[in-house]
Amino acid sequence: MVNIRDLDPSASPLDYYGSELRRLREEARLKQGQLGDIVFCTASLIGQIETARKVPTRDFSERVDAALDTNGAFSRLVGLVLRSQLPHWFQAYAEMEAKATYISSYQAQLVYGLLQTEEYARAVLATGLPDNLDELVAARMERHRILARESPPMVWVVLDEAALHRPIGGRAVMRKQLNHLLGLQDSRWVQVQVLPYSVGEHASLIGSFNTLRFDDDPDLVYTEDLISGHMSANPDTVKEAALRYAHLQAAALSVEDSAALIARVMEERYGHEPRLDGRKVA
Repeated sequence: MVNIRDLDPSASPLDYYGSELRRLREEARLKQGQLGDIVFCTASLIGQIETARKVPTRDFSERVDAALDTNGAFSRLVGLVLRSQLPHWFQAYAEMEAKATYISSYQAQLVYGLLQTEEYARAVLATGLPDNLDELVAARMERHRILARESPPMVWVVLDEAALHRPIGGRAVMRKQLNHLLGLQDSRWVQVQVLPYSVGEHASLIGSFNTLRFDDDPDLVYTEDLISGHMSANPDTVKEAALRYAHLQAAALSVEDSAALIARVMEERYGHEPRLDGRKVA
């Protein structure tokens, strides 16, 4: 086992978290098992987190803050820890996403990451066969916190109809995901439009892209390829993306008609479980 005293707290957010957890636990004169009993986990889990072998969750961090009276130190730190679990090429984008005041996204295949349910996100991320699937899912869910803050960004998503029909994770996962999208109708800051199949060719057949706008910084355009992601603040790129997005919004269904289509697909494709004989049951 790694000796915690050999860990360099400056090596990573996870190492720093682990070293601080052990330091504060020992200051409180608690053994690993005693702290585990207080926060409802095993001594082994405490040891794994202290040795940077396990990534802490937000729930764990909140319980440890209460147990050790840290004034929210671990709850603040865990966001940085989870972000560090994202692919290195995505971390810069996630940081900028958290600072944006307006996010526009066109998604050709999948529901936008900020709007994904945990089950849907797990199914998507599992396709990359990662060794740290649980950590990647937790990191994606952590990104969602920007939508719940006091001053959230405005998020406008144009979603290709294909994303509604592609059964990511199975019927139950898709039903929950589409129902989540419908629940966003009550949000002032999140709007979803669907680009229907009937449009045919459109302004972004080349693929998905996001644009981030800020109060005091230049706009950014983000795209991904098979291997990594790319951000650009080039004015010509930003202008081209804005033009294409305007055409996509104009071609897409209204927010209200989009919700009606999502509801229809949810019921027709994912509303009932098929029986073994092929017939549907309620």
